[in-house]
Amino acid sequence: MNVVTRIEGEQPVEVRKRKLTPAQKVMLGVLPVAVAGGILLGRGGSDSANAAPPPATVTAASPIVRQITEWDDYSGRFEASRSVEVRPRVSGAITGVHFQDGAVVRQGQLLFTIDPRPFTAALAEAQAAVASAQSDLSLARADLGRATRLLEVDAVSRSDVDRLRARVQAGEAALAAAQARVRSRALDVSFTQVRAPITGRISDRRIDAGNLVAGGAVGGEATLLTTINALDPVYFTFDASEALYLKARRAREAGAAPTTVAIRLQDETDYKWRGRLDFTDNGIDNRSGTIRLRAVVSNPTQFLTPGMFGNLRLAAGGTTNALMVPDAAVQTDQARKVVTVVGKDGSLSPRPVVVGPLLDGLRVIRSGLSPSDRVVIAGAQLAMPGAKVNVKPGVIRPAPSPAAASAQPTQPAGEATFSAP
Repeated sequence: MNVVTRIEGEQPVEVRKRKLTPAQKVMLGVLPVAVAGGILLGRGGSDSANAAPPPATVTAASPIVRQITEWDDYSGRFEASRSVEVRPRVSGAITGVHFQDGAVVRQGQLLFTIDPRPFTAALAEAQAAVASAQSDLSLARADLGRATRLLEVDAVSRSDVDRLRARVQAGEAALAAAQARVRSRALDVSFTQVRAPITGRISDRRIDAGNLVAGGAVGGEATLLTTINALDPVYFTFDASEALYLKARRAREAGAAPTTVAIRLQDETDYKWRGRLDFTDNGIDNRSGTIRLRAVVSNPTQFLTPGMFGNLRLAAGGTTNALMVPDAAVQTDQARKVVTVVGKDGSLSPRPVVVGPLLDGLRVIRSGLSPSDRVVIAGAQLAMPGAKVNVKPGVIRPAPSPAAASAQPTQPAGEATFSAP
Protein backbone atom coordinates (compact mmCIF):
# COMPACT_ATOMS: atom_id res chain seq x y z
CA MET A 1 0.00 0.00 0.00
CA ASN A 2 1.43 3.39 -1.01
CA VAL A 3 0.96 6.46 1.19
CA VAL A 4 1.15 9.92 -0.40
CA THR A 5 1.21 13.12 1.64
CA ARG A 6 -0.39 16.11 -0.01
CA ILE A 7 -0.45 19.70 1.28
CA GLU A 8 -3.86 21.39 1.06
CA GLY A 9 -3.47 24.74 2.60
CA GLU A 10 -1.54 24.21 5.80
CA GLN A 11 -2.92 20.79 6.81
CA PRO A 12 -1.34 17.67 5.37
CA VAL A 13 -3.75 15.10 3.95
CA GLU A 14 -2.77 11.52 3.76
CA VAL A 15 -4.18 9.58 0.80
CA ARG A 16 -3.84 5.87 0.63
CA LYS A 17 -4.01 4.05 -2.70
CA ARG A 18 -5.45 0.50 -2.49
CA LYS A 19 -5.04 -2.12 -5.13
CA LEU A 20 -8.39 -3.59 -6.45
CA THR A 21 -9.08 -7.21 -7.13
CA PRO A 22 -10.23 -8.31 -10.64
CA ALA A 23 -13.83 -8.94 -9.43
CA GLN A 24 -14.03 -5.49 -7.94
CA LYS A 25 -12.81 -3.97 -11.18
CA VAL A 26 -15.59 -5.77 -13.08
CA MET A 27 -18.24 -4.56 -10.64
CA LEU A 28 -17.03 -0.97 -10.96
CA GLY A 29 -17.36 -1.23 -14.74
CA VAL A 30 -20.88 -2.68 -14.66
CA LEU A 31 -22.30 -0.35 -12.01
CA PRO A 32 -22.68 2.76 -14.22
CA VAL A 33 -24.43 0.75 -16.89
CA ALA A 34 -26.87 -0.79 -14.37
CA VAL A 35 -27.65 2.61 -12.87
CA ALA A 36 -28.35 4.07 -16.29
CA GLY A 37 -30.53 1.10 -17.26
CA GLY A 38 -32.50 1.35 -14.03
CA ILE A 39 -33.24 4.97 -14.69
CA LEU A 40 -34.49 4.16 -18.17
CA LEU A 41 -36.59 1.26 -16.89
CA GLY A 42 -38.07 3.43 -14.18
CA ARG A 43 -39.16 5.96 -16.74
CA GLY A 44 -40.67 3.25 -19.00
CA GLY A 45 -42.61 1.59 -16.09
CA SER A 46 -44.07 4.89 -15.12
CA ASP A 47 -45.31 5.40 -18.66
CA SER A 48 -46.92 1.89 -18.67
CA ALA A 49 -48.68 2.46 -15.37
CA ASN A 50 -50.14 5.71 -16.58
CA ALA A 51 -51.44 4.15 -19.88
CA ALA A 52 -55.20 3.05 -19.89
CA PRO A 53 -55.90 -0.71 -20.39
CA PRO A 54 -57.61 -1.71 -23.62
CA PRO A 55 -61.43 -2.17 -23.41
CA ALA A 56 -62.76 -5.67 -22.80
CA THR A 57 -64.43 -7.63 -25.58
CA VAL A 58 -67.90 -9.07 -24.98
CA THR A 59 -70.28 -11.08 -27.15
CA ALA A 60 -73.76 -9.61 -27.54
CA ALA A 61 -76.87 -10.51 -29.50
CA SER A 62 -80.49 -9.39 -29.71
CA PRO A 63 -83.13 -11.58 -28.02
CA ILE A 64 -84.81 -14.05 -30.33
CA VAL A 65 -88.58 -13.96 -30.76
CA ARG A 66 -90.40 -17.31 -30.83
CA GLN A 67 -93.99 -18.48 -30.60
CA ILE A 68 -94.40 -20.55 -27.45
CA THR A 69 -97.16 -22.16 -25.44
CA GLU A 70 -96.54 -21.86 -21.71
CA TRP A 71 -97.33 -24.71 -19.33
CA ASP A 72 -97.71 -25.00 -15.58
CA ASP A 73 -96.06 -28.04 -13.97
CA TYR A 74 -97.71 -30.27 -11.36
CA SER A 75 -97.02 -33.65 -9.81
CA GLY A 76 -99.63 -36.27 -9.11
CA ARG A 77 -100.59 -39.94 -9.31
CA PHE A 78 -102.79 -42.09 -11.47
CA GLU A 79 -105.99 -43.59 -10.11
CA ALA A 80 -108.43 -46.12 -11.47
CA SER A 81 -111.48 -44.58 -13.09
CA ARG A 82 -113.53 -47.24 -11.28
CA SER A 83 -112.51 -49.66 -8.55
CA VAL A 84 -114.58 -52.54 -7.19
CA GLU A 85 -114.05 -54.93 -4.29
CA VAL A 86 -115.50 -58.30 -5.28
CA ARG A 87 -117.34 -59.86 -2.33
CA PRO A 88 -119.91 -62.72 -2.24
CA ARG A 89 -123.62 -62.05 -1.70
CA VAL A 90 -124.22 -65.50 -0.19
CA SER A 91 -122.24 -67.69 2.16
CA GLY A 92 -120.88 -71.07 1.20
CA ALA A 93 -117.89 -73.04 -0.01
CA ILE A 94 -115.86 -71.90 -2.99
CA THR A 95 -115.90 -74.67 -5.59
CA GLY A 96 -114.15 -72.94 -8.50
CA VAL A 97 -111.90 -70.01 -9.46
CA HIS A 98 -112.24 -69.07 -13.13
CA PHE A 99 -109.63 -66.36 -13.86
CA GLN A 100 -105.90 -65.79 -14.00
CA ASP A 101 -104.43 -63.45 -11.42
CA GLY A 102 -103.75 -60.02 -12.92
CA ALA A 103 -105.68 -60.69 -16.13
CA VAL A 104 -108.05 -58.31 -17.86
CA VAL A 105 -111.65 -59.43 -17.26
CA ARG A 106 -114.85 -58.36 -18.97
CA GLN A 107 -118.04 -57.28 -17.31
CA GLY A 108 -120.18 -60.35 -16.54
CA GLN A 109 -117.27 -62.80 -16.74
CA LEU A 110 -117.46 -65.69 -14.23
CA LEU A 111 -114.87 -65.32 -11.48
CA PHE A 112 -115.85 -67.63 -8.58
CA THR A 113 -118.38 -70.41 -8.04
CA ILE A 114 -119.96 -71.04 -4.65
CA ASP A 115 -121.56 -74.45 -3.92
CA PRO A 116 -125.14 -73.91 -5.22
CA ARG A 117 -126.81 -77.03 -3.79
CA PRO A 118 -128.23 -75.50 -0.57
CA PHE A 119 -129.67 -72.61 -2.55
CA THR A 120 -131.11 -74.86 -5.24
CA ALA A 121 -132.93 -76.84 -2.56
CA ALA A 122 -134.31 -73.66 -1.02
CA LEU A 123 -135.51 -72.57 -4.45
CA ALA A 124 -137.34 -75.84 -4.95
CA GLU A 125 -139.03 -75.45 -1.58
CA ALA A 126 -140.16 -71.94 -2.49
CA GLN A 127 -141.54 -73.17 -5.79
CA ALA A 128 -143.56 -75.84 -3.94
CA ALA A 129 -144.97 -73.15 -1.68
CA VAL A 130 -146.11 -71.27 -4.76
CA ALA A 131 -147.96 -74.35 -6.01
CA SER A 132 -149.68 -74.76 -2.64
CA ALA A 133 -150.69 -71.09 -2.60
CA GLN A 134 -152.09 -71.38 -6.10
CA SER A 135 -154.18 -74.40 -5.05
CA ASP A 136 -155.61 -72.59 -2.02
CA LEU A 137 -156.40 -69.57 -4.15
CA SER A 138 -158.19 -71.67 -6.74
CA LEU A 139 -160.38 -73.28 -4.05
CA ALA A 140 -161.20 -69.92 -2.51
CA ARG A 141 -162.21 -68.49 -5.88
CA ALA A 142 -164.48 -71.49 -6.60
CA ASP A 143 -166.23 -71.14 -3.23
CA LEU A 144 -166.72 -67.44 -3.84
CA GLY A 145 -168.26 -68.14 -7.23
CA ARG A 146 -170.78 -70.63 -5.87
CA ALA A 147 -171.72 -68.33 -3.00
CA THR A 148 -172.25 -65.44 -5.38
CA ARG A 149 -174.73 -67.48 -7.46
CA LEU A 150 -176.59 -68.62 -4.32
CA LEU A 151 -176.79 -65.04 -3.13
CA GLU A 152 -178.90 -64.20 -6.16
CA VAL A 153 -181.66 -66.58 -4.93
CA ASP A 154 -181.11 -65.64 -1.27
CA ALA A 155 -179.75 -69.13 -0.49
CA VAL A 156 -176.75 -67.73 1.38
CA SER A 157 -176.23 -64.72 3.58
CA ARG A 158 -174.29 -61.70 2.40
CA SER A 159 -171.84 -62.05 5.31
CA ASP A 160 -170.83 -65.52 4.08
CA VAL A 161 -170.09 -64.06 0.68
CA ASP A 162 -167.94 -61.35 2.26
CA ARG A 163 -165.92 -63.95 4.19
CA LEU A 164 -165.31 -65.95 1.01
CA ARG A 165 -164.23 -62.80 -0.84
CA ALA A 166 -161.73 -62.04 1.94
CA ARG A 167 -160.45 -65.60 1.71
CA VAL A 168 -159.78 -65.10 -2.00
CA GLN A 169 -157.86 -61.90 -1.29
CA ALA A 170 -155.78 -63.66 1.37
CA GLY A 171 -155.05 -66.45 -1.08
CA GLU A 172 -153.86 -63.94 -3.67
CA ALA A 173 -151.55 -62.32 -1.10
CA ALA A 174 -150.19 -65.71 -0.04
CA LEU A 175 -149.49 -66.56 -3.67
CA ALA A 176 -147.67 -63.25 -4.20
CA ALA A 177 -145.53 -63.87 -1.10
CA ALA A 178 -144.68 -67.37 -2.28
CA GLN A 179 -143.71 -66.07 -5.69
CA ALA A 180 -141.50 -63.41 -4.08
CA ARG A 181 -139.74 -66.12 -2.08
CA VAL A 182 -139.11 -67.99 -5.32
CA ARG A 183 -137.49 -64.91 -6.86
CA SER A 184 -135.38 -64.43 -3.75
CA ARG A 185 -134.22 -68.04 -3.76
CA ALA A 186 -133.50 -67.75 -7.48
CA LEU A 187 -131.31 -64.72 -6.78
CA ASP A 188 -129.42 -66.68 -4.15
CA VAL A 189 -128.78 -69.38 -6.73
CA SER A 190 -127.51 -66.81 -9.22
CA PHE A 191 -125.30 -65.26 -6.52
CA THR A 192 -123.43 -68.54 -6.25
CA GLN A 193 -121.77 -67.50 -9.51
CA VAL A 194 -119.66 -64.43 -8.71
CA ARG A 195 -119.21 -62.43 -11.92
CA ALA A 196 -117.14 -59.35 -12.76
CA PRO A 197 -119.22 -56.18 -12.20
CA ILE A 198 -116.96 -54.05 -14.46
CA THR A 199 -114.36 -54.46 -17.17
CA GLY A 200 -110.81 -53.98 -15.95
CA ARG A 201 -107.66 -55.56 -14.63
CA ILE A 202 -108.26 -57.98 -11.78
CA SER A 203 -106.00 -58.47 -8.78
CA ASP A 204 -104.95 -61.84 -7.40
CA ARG A 205 -107.48 -64.15 -5.73
CA ARG A 206 -107.68 -63.78 -1.98
CA ILE A 207 -109.57 -67.06 -1.49
CA ASP A 208 -108.79 -70.43 -3.05
CA ALA A 209 -111.28 -73.15 -3.91
CA GLY A 210 -112.40 -75.18 -0.90
CA ASN A 211 -112.59 -72.27 1.53
CA LEU A 212 -115.79 -71.10 3.16
CA VAL A 213 -116.75 -67.49 2.56
CA ALA A 214 -119.25 -65.28 4.31
CA GLY A 215 -121.75 -63.33 2.28
CA GLY A 216 -123.79 -60.30 3.15
CA ALA A 217 -125.49 -57.22 1.81
CA VAL A 218 -123.02 -54.99 3.70
CA GLY A 219 -119.56 -55.09 2.15
CA GLY A 220 -117.65 -55.07 5.43
CA GLU A 221 -119.35 -58.26 6.59
CA ALA A 222 -118.62 -60.24 3.43
CA THR A 223 -115.32 -61.93 2.59
CA LEU A 224 -113.09 -60.05 0.15
CA LEU A 225 -112.45 -62.26 -2.88
CA THR A 226 -110.45 -59.89 -5.13
CA THR A 227 -110.48 -56.36 -6.58
CA ILE A 228 -110.94 -54.99 -10.12
CA ASN A 229 -109.68 -51.63 -11.42
CA ALA A 230 -111.01 -50.05 -14.58
CA LEU A 231 -107.97 -48.64 -16.42
CA ASP A 232 -109.33 -47.28 -19.67
CA PRO A 233 -109.69 -44.42 -19.20
CA VAL A 234 -107.58 -43.74 -16.12
CA TYR A 235 -107.64 -40.74 -13.80
CA PHE A 236 -104.71 -38.48 -12.89
CA THR A 237 -105.23 -36.45 -9.71
CA PHE A 238 -103.08 -33.53 -8.55
CA ASP A 239 -103.25 -30.50 -6.25
CA ALA A 240 -103.17 -27.02 -7.76
CA SER A 241 -103.15 -23.48 -6.45
CA GLU A 242 -106.15 -21.23 -6.01
CA ALA A 243 -104.88 -19.14 -8.95
CA LEU A 244 -105.26 -22.11 -11.28
CA TYR A 245 -108.76 -22.77 -9.97
CA LEU A 246 -109.77 -19.18 -10.67
CA LYS A 247 -108.27 -19.30 -14.14
CA ALA A 248 -110.09 -22.54 -14.96
CA ARG A 249 -113.40 -21.16 -13.67
CA ARG A 250 -113.02 -17.97 -15.71
CA ALA A 251 -112.26 -19.98 -18.83
CA ARG A 252 -115.26 -22.26 -18.22
CA GLU A 253 -117.60 -19.29 -17.77
CA ALA A 254 -116.29 -17.84 -21.02
CA GLY A 255 -117.28 -21.05 -22.83
CA ALA A 256 -113.76 -22.37 -23.38
CA ALA A 257 -113.19 -26.00 -24.31
CA PRO A 258 -112.03 -28.45 -21.60
CA THR A 259 -108.41 -27.78 -20.68
CA THR A 260 -105.99 -30.27 -22.20
CA VAL A 261 -103.07 -31.70 -20.25
CA ALA A 262 -99.90 -33.64 -21.06
CA ILE A 263 -98.26 -36.13 -18.70
CA ARG A 264 -94.89 -37.86 -18.59
CA LEU A 265 -93.75 -40.73 -16.43
CA GLN A 266 -90.60 -40.89 -14.32
CA ASP A 267 -88.53 -42.63 -17.00
CA GLU A 268 -89.76 -40.47 -19.88
CA THR A 269 -88.33 -37.21 -21.22
CA ASP A 270 -91.34 -36.06 -23.25
CA TYR A 271 -94.99 -35.63 -22.40
CA LYS A 272 -96.60 -38.39 -24.47
CA TRP A 273 -99.80 -39.04 -22.48
CA ARG A 274 -102.69 -36.72 -23.29
CA GLY A 275 -105.87 -35.99 -21.36
CA ARG A 276 -108.32 -33.32 -20.30
CA LEU A 277 -109.50 -31.88 -17.01
CA ASP A 278 -112.92 -33.22 -16.00
CA PHE A 279 -113.24 -32.60 -12.26
CA THR A 280 -112.45 -29.90 -9.72
CA ASP A 281 -113.06 -30.52 -6.04
CA ASN A 282 -115.77 -28.60 -4.20
CA GLY A 283 -113.47 -26.82 -1.77
CA ILE A 284 -109.97 -25.44 -1.22
CA ASP A 285 -107.88 -26.97 1.54
CA ASN A 286 -107.52 -24.35 4.29
CA ARG A 287 -104.16 -25.71 5.43
CA SER A 288 -102.35 -25.89 2.08
CA GLY A 289 -104.40 -23.42 0.03
CA THR A 290 -104.65 -25.94 -2.80
CA ILE A 291 -107.54 -27.67 -4.52
CA ARG A 292 -107.72 -31.19 -5.93
CA LEU A 293 -108.16 -31.57 -9.66
CA ARG A 294 -108.54 -34.60 -11.89
CA ALA A 295 -107.74 -35.32 -15.52
CA VAL A 296 -109.04 -38.17 -17.67
CA VAL A 297 -106.33 -39.92 -19.68
CA SER A 298 -106.93 -42.47 -22.43
CA ASN A 299 -105.20 -45.77 -21.66
CA PRO A 300 -106.14 -48.29 -24.38
CA THR A 301 -103.14 -50.55 -23.71
CA GLN A 302 -103.72 -50.32 -19.93
CA PHE A 303 -100.04 -49.48 -19.48
CA LEU A 304 -100.82 -46.82 -16.88
CA THR A 305 -101.43 -48.30 -13.44
CA PRO A 306 -103.09 -46.77 -10.34
CA GLY A 307 -100.55 -45.35 -7.93
CA MET A 308 -98.04 -44.54 -10.67
CA PHE A 309 -96.32 -41.16 -10.27
CA GLY A 310 -96.29 -38.62 -13.10
CA ASN A 311 -95.55 -35.00 -13.99
CA LEU A 312 -98.40 -33.07 -15.56
CA ARG A 313 -98.21 -29.86 -17.49
CA LEU A 314 -101.27 -27.71 -17.95
CA ALA A 315 -101.58 -25.05 -20.62
CA ALA A 316 -101.18 -21.71 -18.86
CA GLY A 317 -102.47 -19.69 -21.80
CA GLY A 318 -102.63 -19.50 -25.54
CA THR A 319 -99.75 -19.23 -27.98
CA THR A 320 -97.76 -16.02 -27.54
CA ASN A 321 -94.63 -14.38 -28.96
CA ALA A 322 -91.86 -14.38 -26.38
CA LEU A 323 -88.40 -12.84 -26.12
CA MET A 324 -85.78 -15.45 -25.24
CA VAL A 325 -82.14 -15.20 -24.14
CA PRO A 326 -79.63 -17.81 -22.95
CA ASP A 327 -80.25 -18.79 -19.37
CA ALA A 328 -76.58 -18.12 -18.58
CA ALA A 329 -77.11 -14.46 -19.52
CA VAL A 330 -79.62 -14.00 -16.67
CA GLN A 331 -77.97 -13.13 -13.36
CA THR A 332 -79.42 -12.90 -9.86
CA ASP A 333 -79.08 -9.60 -8.03
CA GLN A 334 -80.50 -10.23 -4.58
CA ALA A 335 -84.24 -10.72 -5.17
CA ARG A 336 -84.35 -9.67 -8.82
CA LYS A 337 -83.15 -11.00 -12.14
CA VAL A 338 -80.94 -8.85 -14.38
CA VAL A 339 -79.28 -9.09 -17.77
CA THR A 340 -76.40 -6.97 -19.04
CA VAL A 341 -77.08 -4.91 -22.15
CA VAL A 342 -74.78 -2.85 -24.35
CA GLY A 343 -75.83 0.76 -24.83
CA LYS A 344 -75.53 2.81 -27.99
CA ASP A 345 -72.29 4.34 -26.69
CA GLY A 346 -70.78 0.88 -26.16
CA SER A 347 -71.07 0.88 -22.37
CA LEU A 348 -72.49 -1.91 -20.22
CA SER A 349 -75.54 -1.46 -18.02
CA PRO A 350 -77.60 -3.97 -15.96
CA ARG A 351 -81.28 -4.29 -16.90
CA PRO A 352 -83.85 -5.74 -14.43
CA VAL A 353 -86.16 -8.25 -16.14
CA VAL A 354 -89.08 -10.51 -15.29
CA VAL A 355 -88.29 -14.06 -16.36
CA GLY A 356 -90.52 -16.92 -17.42
CA PRO A 357 -89.95 -20.64 -17.95
CA LEU A 358 -86.85 -22.28 -19.41
CA LEU A 359 -87.07 -23.89 -22.84
CA ASP A 360 -84.17 -25.66 -24.55
CA GLY A 361 -81.59 -23.65 -22.63
CA LEU A 362 -83.30 -20.31 -23.33
CA ARG A 363 -85.05 -18.26 -20.69
CA VAL A 364 -88.32 -16.51 -21.54
CA ILE A 365 -88.21 -12.79 -20.71
CA ARG A 366 -91.68 -11.53 -19.84
CA SER A 367 -90.75 -7.87 -19.47
CA GLY A 368 -87.72 -5.58 -19.24
CA LEU A 369 -86.26 -6.12 -22.73
CA SER A 370 -87.12 -5.11 -26.26
CA PRO A 371 -86.23 -6.99 -29.47
CA SER A 372 -83.69 -4.27 -30.38
CA ASP A 373 -81.65 -4.53 -27.16
CA ARG A 374 -78.19 -6.07 -27.37
CA VAL A 375 -77.80 -8.58 -24.53
CA VAL A 376 -74.36 -9.71 -23.41
CA ILE A 377 -74.26 -13.48 -23.79
CA ALA A 378 -70.53 -13.95 -23.04
CA GLY A 379 -67.83 -11.89 -21.31
CA ALA A 380 -70.02 -9.79 -19.03
CA GLN A 381 -67.74 -10.59 -16.11
CA LEU A 382 -64.74 -8.96 -17.86
CA ALA A 383 -65.98 -5.38 -17.40
CA MET A 384 -67.72 -3.35 -14.74
CA PRO A 385 -71.13 -1.74 -15.35
CA GLY A 386 -70.68 1.55 -17.17
CA ALA A 387 -67.39 0.53 -18.78
CA LYS A 388 -66.88 0.85 -22.54
CA VAL A 389 -66.39 -2.46 -24.31
CA ASN A 390 -65.71 -3.87 -27.73
CA VAL A 391 -68.77 -5.76 -28.96
CA LYS A 392 -68.48 -9.01 -30.84
CA PRO A 393 -71.73 -10.06 -32.54
CA GLY A 394 -73.17 -13.38 -31.46
CA VAL A 395 -76.11 -15.65 -32.26
CA ILE A 396 -78.67 -17.09 -29.81
CA ARG A 397 -79.70 -20.66 -30.59
CA PRO A 398 -81.84 -23.17 -28.66
CA ALA A 399 -79.92 -25.99 -27.04
CA PRO A 400 -82.28 -28.97 -26.42
CA SER A 401 -81.54 -30.38 -22.99
CA PRO A 402 -84.73 -31.51 -21.23
CA ALA A 403 -82.83 -33.15 -18.40
CA ALA A 404 -80.82 -30.02 -17.69
CA ALA A 405 -83.91 -27.87 -17.94
CA SER A 406 -85.71 -29.83 -15.27
CA ALA A 407 -82.69 -29.56 -12.96
CA GLN A 408 -82.35 -25.75 -13.11
CA PRO A 409 -82.58 -24.45 -9.53
CA THR A 410 -83.73 -20.99 -10.64
CA GLN A 411 -86.51 -22.22 -12.88
CA PRO A 412 -89.96 -21.05 -11.78
CA ALA A 413 -92.96 -23.32 -11.82
CA GLY A 414 -93.94 -23.83 -15.43
CA GLU A 415 -92.56 -24.74 -18.79
CA ALA A 416 -93.15 -23.86 -22.41
CA THR A 417 -93.04 -25.44 -25.82
CA PHE A 418 -92.28 -24.00 -29.19
CA SER A 419 -95.35 -23.70 -31.39
CA ALA A 420 -95.31 -24.39 -35.07
CA PRO A 421 -95.61 -21.17 -37.09
